[in-house]
Amino acid sequence: MSSLFDVPVNDAKGQSGTLSAYKGEVLLIVNVASQCGLTPQYAGLEALYRKYKDRGFRILAFPSNDFAGQEPGTMEEIMEFCSLNYDVTFPLFEKVHAIGDERHPLYTWLTTHSDRPEEPVMWNFEKFLIDREGNISVRFGPKVTPEDESLVSATEKLL
Repeated sequence: MSSLFDVPVNDAKGQSGTLSAYKGEVLLIVNVASQCGLTPQYAGLEALYRKYKDRGFRILAFPSNDFAGQEPGTMEEIMEFCSLNYDVTFPLFEKVHAIGDERHPLYTWLTTHSDRPEEPVMWNFEKFLIDREGNISVRFGPKVTPEDESLVSATEKLL
């Protein structure tokens, strides 16, 4: 796949498609988990999304159970958790593998097109900031919170 927008994905309800619906928008793609020490980042992600969504910013969340089994639930359970605990309104997608032999094509594309192509996704809540043309602008490690000045300023620069 030559373009991020060609990558096949399923939404949280299992409907297949691609990321082409997000062409022209600034994206923050995040692998998420409900039972991780970093799970409170959902609150910051939602705040960031609400602050910038009217300017063409989208957060795309992909649950993954790859790291210490911290996302064991069904999609229904994940969506309910996100809604009840963090009032998440940004798009959630079907659970995927971010690492390993069963790694989803999205994470193959993201890692190979990042500035650290040899480095796999390290943990839950790793973030890839994508410009309006579908290029990776910055790859942020899991501990970089949505409120971190480096993430906020990089996002604002792309908007």
